[in-house]
Amino acid sequence: MYETFLVSMPSGIRYWTVVDDELEVVEEADRFLREVRLARGRAETTTKAYAEAVTLFLRWCAGTGRDWSTAARDIGLFMVWLRWAPGNGGQRQAVVPGPGGTPVRGDARINKVLTAVRMFLLHAVVNKAAPAWVLEQLYELGDDRDLPVEARGESGGMRYRLRARHRLQEPEAEVDRASDEEVVAMLRACRSARDRLIVLLLSRVGLRPGQVAGLHRCDVHLLMDSRSLGCDVEGAHLHVIRRQNVNGAWSKSRKSWVMPVDFLVVQAADQYAVERYEILGEGGSDFLLVNLFRPPYGSPVTTGAIGELCESLSGRAGLGRRVGPRMCRHAMASNVVDAGDTLDEVQALLGQKHPASPRPYLHPDRSRLRAAVERVASPRLTEGEAR
Repeated sequence: MYETFLVSMPSGIRYWTVVDDELEVVEEADRFLREVRLARGRAETTTKAYAEAVTLFLRWCAGTGRDWSTAARDIGLFMVWLRWAPGNGGQRQAVVPGPGGTPVRGDARINKVLTAVRMFLLHAVVNKAAPAWVLEQLYELGDDRDLPVEARGESGGMRYRLRARHRLQEPEAEVDRASDEEVVAMLRACRSARDRLIVLLLSRVGLRPGQVAGLHRCDVHLLMDSRSLGCDVEGAHLHVIRRQNVNGAWSKSRKSWVMPVDFLVVQAADQYAVERYEILGEGGSDFLLVNLFRPPYGSPVTTGAIGELCESLSGRAGLGRRVGPRMCRHAMASNVVDAGDTLDEVQALLGQKHPASPRPYLHPDRSRLRAAVERVASPRLTEGEAR
């Protein structure tokens, strides 16, 4: 039986790998996951997701007597196994599908596993650990005619690309935005200045949980003039920087950028600074947000703790649903557009690379949609038609 395993390197970088029954590292899987983490600069959590997917693939190969390097010809059977085979926590160990049975994994989860497995097998082919014909089993040759116009390039000629052969049609699941009323209710349900600052960093600044947990005190410049700190940016702002953090926090964006903040965030940060000093004094780590009410005191909060806080606040505020960090980020982007700002400004504020990236975050206010309809002129008969 294969399992995932967390590796901590002397440099402090961590990644997830795959081990067998003898706790021996699966060499090719480990080489692939090391490349994802070290050479491609992906997050630790990404290697965990990929390691879990590769583990499932290797378990299926071992359980069915297949060689993993050539098992790509039976990916369809692997997909059936994924849908019905329980994980480690399942009581049932056999694959027992049937009428009325409840699938163990949905289409979205299966597609994510297949994506990681394709990347693993592609890496194996490149490194001569799997035969070249495996690519023919995983991909079919496609052209760019089904791509958006902006994704086709400027050459004008038709280009060919590899298209995955195995992919389930999963339903589109849109992430709703948190309403302003929900954000206010969560703020009122907070029991500390630190928690209020976290909610504002999510909903007012639009940071991801990993970016919130990864903020250092030196990243926060709340003066009108920060030149004394060696920073030429005017006004109160935050520096969002991708770095290796001891709490595992990770900024998804590769680039660093400056995020302006308003007086609400400045006021919340001031109140939190007083609260932190009263509890820890000059102690604690260099991270902005640290544990104040449970041990280990002064250690940085984690990304998971921010998600737990949002879930707790949603219940405490009586919202009737869980308002997560991602919904708060969507609220920030939507509010910026509702205020009359443009997509390029949303893109810059969210720290996104591509111009089309902000679109999934936009949820126009219903009053703005109604106003747009009412601005359309009513159809009128011309003088000639009236006769």
